[in-house]
Formats: sequence, structure tokens, C-alpha cells
Amino acid sequence: MKRFGALFISIILLMNSLFCMNVYAAPEDNQMNITSTSAVLIEGSTGSVIYEKNKDEKLKPASITKIMTLLLIFEALDSGKIKLTDEVSVSEYAASMGGSQVYLEPFETQTVDTMIKCISIASANDASVAMAELIAGSEEEFVARMNERAKELGMLNTHFVNCCGLDVDNHYSTAYDVALMSRELITKHPQISNYSTVWMDTIIHTTKKGQSEFGLTNTNKLIKHYNGITGLKTGSTSLAKYCLSATARREGMDLIAVIMAAPETKVRFAEASKLLDYGFANCSIYKDANKDLQVVPVPVKKGVATGVSYRVNDEFSYLCLKGTNPADITKEIAIYESVTAPVKENDKVGEITYKLGGNKIGTVDIVAAENIKKAKFKDYFIRAWSKLLL
Repeated sequence: MKRFGALFISIILLMNSLFCMNVYAAPEDNQMNITSTSAVLIEGSTGSVIYEKNKDEKLKPASITKIMTLLLIFEALDSGKIKLTDEVSVSEYAASMGGSQVYLEPFETQTVDTMIKCISIASANDASVAMAELIAGSEEEFVARMNERAKELGMLNTHFVNCCGLDVDNHYSTAYDVALMSRELITKHPQISNYSTVWMDTIIHTTKKGQSEFGLTNTNKLIKHYNGITGLKTGSTSLAKYCLSATARREGMDLIAVIMAAPETKVRFAEASKLLDYGFANCSIYKDANKDLQVVPVPVKKGVATGVSYRVNDEFSYLCLKGTNPADITKEIAIYESVTAPVKENDKVGEITYKLGGNKIGTVDIVAAENIKKAKFKDYFIRAWSKLLL
């Protein structure tokens, strides 16, 4: 029964992700000439897939695993669980991590800000584990939260075993799933770019031996020369080969190019650049925040107030391919004739439908901007008395 429930949830998440995205005819692979095992290009605000090659093939993700680690760190910051100035004590276990590291020593302390810098720029495994322990108490519990968050994001072909991406059995993801968590990170926490676009920096180790300076160098070569680059993360191991999630922003459009299992390090950068170039050359983004929405209160039945104001919380975004004129997009506004109290803030009171060439391309909800309680006898009495006095 539990297995059936999990399958049902996975199907719902998949249907939801397909419904929420615009699907486009991708360019032929021989036209793009992508040699890496797997690749995908998506647009950030819509989640639309512009190009894909084996996007759902399960592969070892190496250090691009840390995108999920960083996402949980920034969510912990947003919730107030941690602050950038908090001191992080490094455990013996965290200090023992091999692979890419900044050589943190047991019981050394660094701020959360410095740890994020080490993870983003130097891909530090030791800093990743130290942050996992700070947030969740143990790496094991943190990884459980990573997998839970992955399911919430619709990452149906991902399973994490550690928080840093070291090669172990049953640790895998896909190009598309990496794009999904990259999208969540850059759109909900754009301040990540303050770290991921730094080419070189330093940190200070303070231990019993005294203080020493340690240099950090970014492994993402694109941040030095690609126009509009915002990040994000590289990864490589002998089994995973060369991986990259490259993000860039131009003219209000965020693109995410993920390359997995490239044969050489230079190939991942060249092919990610090729995908980003294609997206910026052939796509544009239509956005409507409905700032001009004229509000005429919706009549409320049986409420302490006779009307409720409304707003649109979500900005509408649509990815336009080359040749599509955003000016051809129209919208239809439908407001409920009335609602019945109680009304809660963000209850739906209408809908805006967007069309292109007569075809529906999306909707956004119009929602109540305030709470309206259900009227009681005394409310009716006060209202009647007020009318009498007038």
C-alpha cells in the first residue's frame, strides 16, 4: 500500500510538472552536436524545456549535488534557523572528508557566510558536511531532507546518499532533475550569485597553530567570460566524468543549462555555452505582473463587510520562441459575481486566462487581499442601525 501511495504521488508530481511547463520542439541533436551523455536547457520562470538529450537518464552527479545542499542552506537562512554570522564548528567527521576541500580542521570555526563561500567557489566537501550537521544535526538527517525536498520539486529520478557528491552506490540524479533544483535555487535565492560568480577569494583558518590564509578558486570557467552568467556549480569524479549546471540571465530571462558526463572538462563548458547561446538567440520571455489590475470589490454574502478587495500574487511568464510576437498575447479577466463569508486572504475570487492565437497558454489566480469574517447577529444589528441613522 505504501509503495502504491509513493507511486501515486510520483505520478501526480510528474503530471503537475508537465502541466506547468511549455513544451517546445527542441532542435535536432545533430544540429546542436552535444556529445555529453546527458543535457538539458530550461527557462527559469516557466520551467519550459527548450532542449534535451537523455534528460532523465540516471547518472552520478558529482559535486553538482551541492546545489541541493546550498538550497537547503538558503532555506534555513530564510526561515531564521541560521544567520550568515553564525559560527560553525567543524566536527572530526566533517574535517575527514576527502576530495575537493578547503582543509578545515577539527573544532575550527567559520561563519555560515564563509562556509557558503567555500561550498560555492571551492566546492568544499568538508564545508558541506559541516553545514549539514549545523542545520540537521547529522549528515544522515540532512540527506533525508535533501531527498524529501527533491520529491517536493518533482525530481523523480534522484536519490542522494551524501551532501557533497562523492561517488557512492545509489547516489544519482539526472540532467533534468539538476535543472529543477538549480531553478529553485536561482529564482528563490538569487543572492547565490554573489557567491557563485566570484572567481577568486580567500578565507582565514584560525586553529591552535595560529592563522593562515587559504585561497579559493572557482572551477566554473564560464564566470570569467560568458555574458550574463549567474553561476552555478561544477562537478567531476572519475565515475561521473565532468558535470556542470550553468545559469545565465539576459533581458529578464534566466536560462539553466545542465551538462552531465561530459568526456572532458572543456567540453562541459563549450556545450553549456552552446545551449545558453541557443536559448538567448531563439527565445524571449513574456511577463505580466498585472500591476494595472483595476480592483472593484467582490460582493461578500453573510460577511462583516459587504465587499472584499483582491490581488494577483503570481507573475505570469510565458516563453516565446523566435517568431512569436509577445504583443499577440491577450488576457481575459473573470471575477466571481460574489463570495460567501468567511473569506480568507488568498482564497480564489477570480482568474486571468492568457491566450496566444486563440489558444490558452496559461492562467493565474485572482485572490482575496484580506480576511472577511462571517457576520453574526450583532453585526447585522449594527449595520441595520447605521442605515437607520443615515
